[in-house]
Amino acid sequence: MSDDLLWLLLRNRSSFLVKRNGAEFTSEPNNLTNLNSFKYSGLANSKAIGVTAGPNDRGVAVVTKKTQTASFRPAKSINKVVLTKGIRRSAKSFTNHFTRSHYRPDLRKNALARISSIYQSQKPVKVHAGKTGRRHSKKQK
Repeated sequence: MSDDLLWLLLRNRSSFLVKRNGAEFTSEPNNLTNLNSFKYSGLANSKAIGVTAGPNDRGVAVVTKKTQTASFRPAKSINKVVLTKGIRRSAKSFTNHFTRSHYRPDLRKNALARISSIYQSQKPVKVHAGKTGRRHSKKQK
């Protein structure tokens, strides 16, 4: 089935569709921006990129769809790579492996933003020392 026909069937009647305050979002897998549009759709596109948190909240899992697989083997049509080397190395690995190999270079910026936000959410919260009052800092006469 072509991608365009699949999008025409899914765009208004998907179970992942979320409509709130006049905006349409989607919660489908492999959608980088959660916008209900053909460009970002993970179900309607034969080539889609998904970025999620890695196993045990460590690193980032990048999921891509393979284009040349049998339709009766959906589990084999997904390629999953876990990047755990840190934000800069993961971003560089993503750009070298996926976008420079001409696999959806239009989604590069959105995927890097998602990678960055996932790594930012996995950082531990910094605990700052409590501030002291000004009463001890004045000179005594």
